[in-house]
This record gives sequence, C-alpha cells and structure tokens, in this order.
Amino acid sequence: MKLGVFGDAEVHRVGKMISVRFLAPHRVVSTCRVHGGLRDDLGGVFNHQSCEPAGHMRKDLKTIVAEPERYHQGLCERYGVAELSASLGTAANMNHAAIATRSFRDLSVTAICTGGVEGNAGRAGDPASVWEGEEGFEPLDKKGEEPPGTINMMLLINRELSHGAMVRSIVTATEAKSAVLQELAVSSRYSEGLATGTGTDQIAVACVLGGSRPLTSAGKHSKLGELIACAVIDALRDTLSRQNSLTPQSQRSVYEHIRRFGAKREEVMEMVSGRLSPDDREVFRKNFAGLDRDSMTVAAACALVHLYDKHAWGLLPDSCMGEIFVMQGALFAAAVSHRQERIATYAEQLEAVSWSAGREALLSFITTAWALGYADKWND
Repeated sequence: MKLGVFGDAEVHRVGKMISVRFLAPHRVVSTCRVHGGLRDDLGGVFNHQSCEPAGHMRKDLKTIVAEPERYHQGLCERYGVAELSASLGTAANMNHAAIATRSFRDLSVTAICTGGVEGNAGRAGDPASVWEGEEGFEPLDKKGEEPPGTINMMLLINRELSHGAMVRSIVTATEAKSAVLQELAVSSRYSEGLATGTGTDQIAVACVLGGSRPLTSAGKHSKLGELIACAVIDALRDTLSRQNSLTPQSQRSVYEHIRRFGAKREEVMEMVSGRLSPDDREVFRKNFAGLDRDSMTVAAACALVHLYDKHAWGLLPDSCMGEIFVMQGALFAAAVSHRQERIATYAEQLEAVSWSAGREALLSFITTAWALGYADKWND
C-alpha cells in the first residue's frame, strides 16, 4: 500500500516492511550494516520487522550479524526493492509506524518512525553486554544478547544538505528522541537511570540532490534543525503510543516512576501492604491500580525520585538528604491520606527511617511513606 509521496520519495508499506523509493537522486546517511555511512548512490531506504518483540528468536536472525549482506539481499528480493538500499531492522510492528511532516516555506521534513522500548530501553553509559573483537562478538554477561526493543527513524528532507549537515541531522534527531523518552519518564532496563534510547536504535536520513544551494546547518539554531526535531517528536510519540501504549497518561503512575530502581509491581504492593493492618492491607491491594495513579500521589513520588537523581548526579550533598527526604516523604504521605494537617506528624514518623543512598533504601522509604499515608486515609 502506498502511504504517500513526500518530496521526491514514495513511501510504501507491504507486509512487514516500510520502503522509501527515491523518485530522484538522494544523499543518504544511515546506520545500515551493508550500505551504511554517507552515500549518494542508493535507490531507497527501508525498515523491516524481523521478529516479534518477545519470545521469537528466529533462526535466520543470526544471519543479520553473521552474514548481513546475504540477509539484506534476501529481503530485497522478497519485497522487490532495490538491492542498493539502506536497511533498518526491528521487532516493532510496521502497522504501528507513525509519519509526521513539518514544513517552513519551501523546506519540508518527514519522519517515519517505529519504536518499542519495553524490553531494551537504556541510558547512555549503561553496562555493555558484548565486546566486538577480531572474531566477532564476545558476551560480557551471562546472556550477551540484545533484547528486542528498537527505535528506528527514517527522515526525508526535500532540500539538498551538505555532508556535514547530514551528519548533524543525526545528532538533532537523536536529541529529539531522547527528549521524548525523558518527557515520558521511560526507565532504563539496565540501570536506575532514565532511558535515552535503546541499545539497537537505527536511523536513515535522506535528502534530495540538486536544486538550490545545499543547506549547511541542521542544529537547533537553524529552522531545518527545528523541523527535524519536531517531526521526530511527533512521529515517535505516536508510534510509542501504538506499539507500547506508552503515553503521558500511562506514565502517570507511582510505580512507573520507581520501577527503574528494581522493584516489580507486585513487590511494590507487598512492600506497602506489609506495613498495613490486615484489613487495610486487603483494601490497598484491591485498589492499588487507582491509588497508584492518583495525581497528587504521583506528583509527590516524582519529587522524591527527582531529588534522588539530583543527589546521584552530585547536585545535592549527603549532609542534607536526610532532612530533604523526611520533608518530601511527609508530603507524599499527606498526598496519600488527603490529610495535609498531618504533615508534621508524618515527618516525625519518617525521621525514624534513616537516609542512605541506594535503590533499596529509596524503595523502602517511599513504600514506608505510602503505608503511613494509607493507614491514615480512612482513620477519621
């Protein structure tokens, strides 16, 4: 099915592939294993779903790394696209792809994005899982695998860009991607940090050749940079909503903001309910979904987590963290209980919970404050 014509490029979706066919010569910069880098001789770019996101390790997936040329050629033959194309691969469903176009005067940028972050979201600097040496890839941990979860971006620009501007466009698009993940508070699956991407993200940027003077700037001060970022933000937000049901509304949750510290949903429920009376415990567990999404409680949890980050980043000193957490924890408990007049009492009770850095201490503190507040909610 033809999805549209964007400048001098025609976009089609057939089966598990979205392909871009150039109607005029284009310059491309991409992360493609076979025809990657900066090229002026490609006939198109495409994005292909190679497997399902979970529990679907097909035999031919090893070919992608071991024999990328053969895998690429097979895809091109199967889907009837030019072999001289740049390819991106993913476990995301092509029916969840999103397209967004931003324009200014005669300049137009189209972003075609797919994305899934549930299994592979990570933060730049997280521990690596493999080492690439002369003999290929060597596992650095027990699994040594790249879990499914990838953000792929194809950008189409209707003006020629200089070589430098092409490379700079990748920087701008990447910053936009990270901004979306930051705004959605996506957790790294490998550390206690916020995610900046996934471990397998890919990109292809294509600009038409010829016409007026090539554009030389794709940074955030230039209009081109703004259009790139806005198109990526629009398309990426849309595709994450479709693929993972990931939206601002889905992230309005205490659990979603503390899951990066290593606790599963059931464990959080148990940590809170274990501090409650038998009657309150059962009621809390049955109503956890709504309590977890209470806006005032989520706001207080966000403050605690952000303060924890500020300490981890070195902005707040150890010497103040005990007092800071007692004060903010009391606000959290009051948000849960709906009893603002009890803030001073909660602070006194939380002073007995000694401050210490680390994810376990943070989870213990938050769940203690949650239990203090909930024990008071219906005690009137």
